[in-house]
Amino acid sequence: MFPISAIPSAMPAQGIMPSPGINPAETVGAPGIDPLVPGQTDGITQTQPSSESFGSLLGRFVEDVNSSQNTAANAIQSLQSGGNVSLHQAVLAMEEANVSFQLMVEVRNRLLESYQEIMRMQM
Repeated sequence: MFPISAIPSAMPAQGIMPSPGINPAETVGAPGIDPLVPGQTDGITQTQPSSESFGSLLGRFVEDVNSSQNTAANAIQSLQSGGNVSLHQAVLAMEEANVSFQLMVEVRNRLLESYQEIMRMQM
């Protein structure tokens, strides 16, 4: 396997342009997909960088994980009490909560490793 630096620089994006004289709006693409015309946003909005602090971003992430954990717990409780929740919905909610919790733990571990690495740096 080749390292990433071995990717040839002969693949610039400038070489991927339609031939002169071809109107992109007239080209035939996949059914149901309109071709992208330069300058047309097609309903895509540009997002501005958020002024949200890193701490509040992490806090919101933890709240989302807690919310998915609560949703899973409610689904399980409703399933056990004979509520209107199917088994696959409860299992799906549990797995979603599990995956989001594992992601949160991995993010925490990476942040902790980064902090420890910074503390080991000599000034």
